[in-house]
Amino acid sequence: QVQLKESGGGLVQAGGSLRLSCAASGRTFSTYAMGWFRQAPGKEREFVAAIRWRGGSTNYADSVKGRFTISRDNAKNTVYLQMNSLKPEDTGVYYCAADWKDWGSSSRSTYDYWGQGTQVTVSS
Repeated sequence: QVQLKESGGGLVQAGGSLRLSCAASGRTFSTYAMGWFRQAPGKEREFVAAIRWRGGSTNYADSVKGRFTISRDNAKNTVYLQMNSLKPEDTGVYYCAADWKDWGSSSRSTYDYWGQGTQVTVSS
């Protein structure tokens, strides 16, 4: 069992930056792929980024490529999402997710554990 807790959300102006953190508890975190998803009001939850355990390969949604960076610190059981050049359309609740299969997929259904989410609001 893995428990996930996001932090770092808040209100920021367009063009600004935020860094989200996701702290994991439970065993074998370091062998899981980790992902970030977001959900805007009235919209489906969508993929943002993922990072695998094996090789640390990353995967990004086209809408955030070049602006967001996902990373992980296995010693701290934490995954990060550095968000730069934020836009109003990045507003939403950001969720951290864990995949024991280490696929690092963009599909929500492949993730086994989810956090409660943290709100990110980007003002224009």
